[in-house]
Amino acid sequence: MTGSPARLSRRQALAVGAALVGGTAAGAAMATAAAGEPGPVPSTSTFGADVVAFHGDHQAGVDTPQQAHTWFVGLDLRPGSSREDAVRLMRIWTDDAERLTGGAPALADHAAQLAVSPARLTVTLGLGERFFDRLGLERRRPASLGPLPDLAIDRLEERWRQTDLLLQVGADDLVTLSHAVRVLTRDATSHATVVWVQRGFVPARGSAPDGTTPRNLLGQVDGTENPRPGTEDLSAAVWAEGPDWFRGGTMLVLRRIRMDLDSWERLSRSGREFAVGRTLADGAPLTGGTERTPLDLSATDPLGFPVISENAHVRLAHAQTPAERMLRRGYSYDDSPGAGTISDVGLLFAAYVADIERQFVPVQRRLADGDLLNRWTTPVGSATYAIPPGVRPGHLWCEDLLGP
Repeated sequence: MTGSPARLSRRQALAVGAALVGGTAAGAAMATAAAGEPGPVPSTSTFGADVVAFHGDHQAGVDTPQQAHTWFVGLDLRPGSSREDAVRLMRIWTDDAERLTGGAPALADHAAQLAVSPARLTVTLGLGERFFDRLGLERRRPASLGPLPDLAIDRLEERWRQTDLLLQVGADDLVTLSHAVRVLTRDATSHATVVWVQRGFVPARGSAPDGTTPRNLLGQVDGTENPRPGTEDLSAAVWAEGPDWFRGGTMLVLRRIRMDLDSWERLSRSGREFAVGRTLADGAPLTGGTERTPLDLSATDPLGFPVISENAHVRLAHAQTPAERMLRRGYSYDDSPGAGTISDVGLLFAAYVADIERQFVPVQRRLADGDLLNRWTTPVGSATYAIPPGVRPGHLWCEDLLGP
């Protein structure tokens, strides 16, 4: 299967359909020009014109520096969907994502003027376990893709359940992001339905120097020990080797973790630092140094007790072997509170690994069994996805998986 004919038919189909209803973005632009009115003008702001390349060996949005806003959109295939239906969906999404991330409107875009500022927009595709099962692709499913083991700390809610598909859409501008999600979900309605949207954020770009570790809503730096983009450490931790169609992809574990800020804020400053194992001021380990100083897990105080508690979050989350390294990305959420509550806040925790069972599960078991932060945090959503490799120019997402 080649990409060019498939994408040509996508363009033809959308152009004909849009012409029939008289509402294509191109038609609107021509009408505007004919009336002597200015059309959309590309952004000249500091950040709005920044583009992240869509094509490459790996999908953008994984080791890309975090954008200010990231939405995770979970979707299910419609009942009775076939492999051919999945190819049609990938044809639509590939074309939409390529255009939007480049700062161009999608075909038949009803709000083309909202697409001219890419603002580092990325669109990342994920496949859930049932995607393979429903399309008869069980033998091509990555071995580590599946639900996490039962964990005593979990209080999982059905509304944040596992889905067949995931779109992870990130941008520095919320209007750009909202428009992209609208286009992608609208154009998929014949083939998939939206189950949930989880909206996350980190500090706005420009509010701190690039490369600054973001803070979560507990006030703590989050992601200090991540492997650096472009390094061998990151490649070994994140990019998968097989099966053949999946080489260059990765696995994503997405956890929605609710925070009890009311009780957390009643803790003293020293109590909060003790629970995490780092200082609030700059994220340095309690054993001294700066944020990037390695943990000294053997250090003891004058009474012989560990300076970093045996149950401190950083001790249990720390990779005990190189095999446990992973790329951790945290995005805060702040949703409308329920009746009688002050807030509904927490963390959308995204972990990217080459193998879920080998890398993520051992660390998560330690945290579930003993992390002091479990008193103030509760996982309410959990899902896992295979993130396919990147897209070559002229080809489609998942072409090697869905093709003959």
